[in-house]
Amino acid sequence: MGNKEFMRKAIELSVENVKNGGGPFGAVIVKGDEIVATGVNRVTAHNDPTAHAEVSAIREACRRLGTFDLSGCEIYTSCEPCPMCLGAIYWAHLDKIYYGNNKDDAADIGFDDSFIYEELALPRQNRKKAMEELLPEEAIAAFDLWRNTADKTEY
Repeated sequence: MGNKEFMRKAIELSVENVKNGGGPFGAVIVKGDEIVATGVNRVTAHNDPTAHAEVSAIREACRRLGTFDLSGCEIYTSCEPCPMCLGAIYWAHLDKIYYGNNKDDAADIGFDDSFIYEELALPRQNRKKAMEELLPEEAIAAFDLWRNTADKTEY
């Protein structure tokens, strides 16, 4: 299979998911020339706001490959990843992102993530979601322990 075939698979998954009552998003994770995992949007099916196609595919790829590091893999997704999915893709160390629809196409059908990008650009105190630092002098204990642990698995 080539790039276009992998993207067609992601698009096929997105179309089938809509037909089955889900959101219009599908994703495929590929290593070399092999699909190692797929995912579709399951937000409403699982009552899980994090169950986006990309996150679902990442979870499945990590499970199948037995690793949290997907270096050497690429993701094909039917739509440009939202901020959460983009963060997950970076944390998973996927090598490249291919996408079909873009974020403006998504906004046109009611999936507009621009408010998140706008919020992130604001100082914490100006964001719509209240944020308050609480007990930082106690919370730092875990960070100090991590910093001083020699045999930790870094990620």
